Amino acid sequence: MNNTREVEVVVIGAGQAGLSSAYHLRRTGFEPERDFVVLDHSPGPGGAWQFRWPSLTYGKVHGMHSLPGMELTDADPERPSSEVITEYFATYERTFDLRVRRPVDVRAVREGDGGRLLVETSDGTWSTRALINATGTWDRPFWPRYRGQETFRGRQLHTAQYPGPEAFAGRRVVVVGGGASGTQHLLEIARYAAATTWVTRRPPVYHEGPFTEEYGRAAVALVEERVRRGLPPQSVVTVTGLPLNDTIRQGIEDGILDRRPMFDRITPDGVEWNDGRRVDADVILWATGFRAAIDHLAPLRLREPGGGIRVDGTRAVADPRIHLVGYGPSASTIGANRAGRAAVRDIRRLLAAEPAEPVAA
Repeated sequence: MNNTREVEVVVIGAGQAGLSSAYHLRRTGFEPERDFVVLDHSPGPGGAWQFRWPSLTYGKVHGMHSLPGMELTDADPERPSSEVITEYFATYERTFDLRVRRPVDVRAVREGDGGRLLVETSDGTWSTRALINATGTWDRPFWPRYRGQETFRGRQLHTAQYPGPEAFAGRRVVVVGGGASGTQHLLEIARYAAATTWVTRRPPVYHEGPFTEEYGRAAVALVEERVRRGLPPQSVVTVTGLPLNDTIRQGIEDGILDRRPMFDRITPDGVEWNDGRRVDADVILWATGFRAAIDHLAPLRLREPGGGIRVDGTRAVADPRIHLVGYGPSASTIGANRAGRAAVRDIRRLLAAEPAEPVAA
């Protein structure tokens, strides 16, 4: 018996990008379950925010923009961001009746009959005319590989597993990574650890002054250029640099943000450089970022030789039925909102221009 269900659009992911896309589908006349479905593999609402460490309070979150149609107001800045934003997302889903299906794991997207796509999941198969991929990066933490890494007798963990600073009390900690997460972790851990060492591949770049709209547009344009060429996207933060705020200034003054170049090898007891320097460590924390979670799209062969998916706006150049929201230049909360609207606009045009063909029996 064929249990494939048909819809016009499948949205994969229910974080900021997925909910924004679902909102714009609903707002322009698509009915949930009948015309579109939102599939999310997380146990509950909140996207990646539900997994953030407890010490990341809402007041420490930079650039969290409300979802379209409903402002996030009166949030307690002292509450964990995981709680604040999870509750907000849950309310948003109920308010706009988005009917997110979870937990559903999307295993593969393949070519179907009649110009449709088949979305194979843990909850059966969906046949769709268009797909919005909003899976983000949280499920693909990037772990660099260094000589001797397997011999380290201490603990290695990634930002995705960060439990909060108290877990590092009395430990000698090496933090690897020069982005926002790495500096936040380092500044927190330094209050508890016996010693901290900060290591990055490149010297940190600090940005003084406000992040103006013009500066933000220029940064997004650089990321967009990469994905237009089919290269793996960089984060917008990589382009903009770190804000030189009072917290960062104090960290520099206190000697906590004293960057060392990348080590050459890992030993059982720490890390070493070729010039003979070494640091003993109990913990190596890899704050080395994430990669786009797009392996389920592999059967469609969308990747370019450079390793990324070439997109124009949100549309995959190789397949106009596929839109990537929250990928590359739209991998920010405000970017995801705008990209969700743009993707839905393009999909409406696509579906209007291409009447659905009957699926072969």
